[in-house]
Amino acid sequence: MAEGVAMWATVGLHPHDAVDGVEGLDALLAAELGDGGDRLVVAIGECGLDYHYDHSPRPVQREAFALQIELARRHGLALVVHTREAWDDTLDLLAAHGVPDRTIIHCFTGGPDEARRCLDLGASLSFSGVVTFKNADDVRGAAALCPMDRLLVETDSPFLTPVPHRGSPNEPSRVPLVGVAIAQVKGVDRAEVAAVTTANARRAFGC
Repeated sequence: MAEGVAMWATVGLHPHDAVDGVEGLDALLAAELGDGGDRLVVAIGECGLDYHYDHSPRPVQREAFALQIELARRHGLALVVHTREAWDDTLDLLAAHGVPDRTIIHCFTGGPDEARRCLDLGASLSFSGVVTFKNADDVRGAAALCPMDRLLVETDSPFLTPVPHRGSPNEPSRVPLVGVAIAQVKGVDRAEVAAVTTANARRAFGC
């Protein structure tokens, strides 16, 4: 690892792999978190529901997601949520099982209506390179209404490469392009977005 660079991990079962079950996660978390030292694992996820591909049956996805919500709550970890074409079930499960204090909707791709529903539950919204896409007006609308203290940025590397690098693999170095797009949408200086989203990420993940 490069000098001065720190890294943390999230641990979870993606909805594509829900058929594999979450049984091993509890034991892994107990081993990783039980020594009382600095935590390297800071969140459960990404986990949730994906009704676009349905690589795992939907009832199995819902069960795995519910169990991981409970794991995040039990261990006092953040929850990183993946949801695709499954807003109603995702938000219903979060409401039913108790939204962890630090819940992040990863790679947010909804519009203003979905943003309000997530924010009303207490979640934060993390925006990716999608916010730079020409046809992503709904996502930009969601970013515009998201309070600054509930806003995060990410790349979702190697996917969702932001403009102007579409067609090439994404990488973490391109996250500033997401921040610039957010700054334009919200009418604030890019330095403010950088400072606020850094602070939000540190608070969300406790690092």
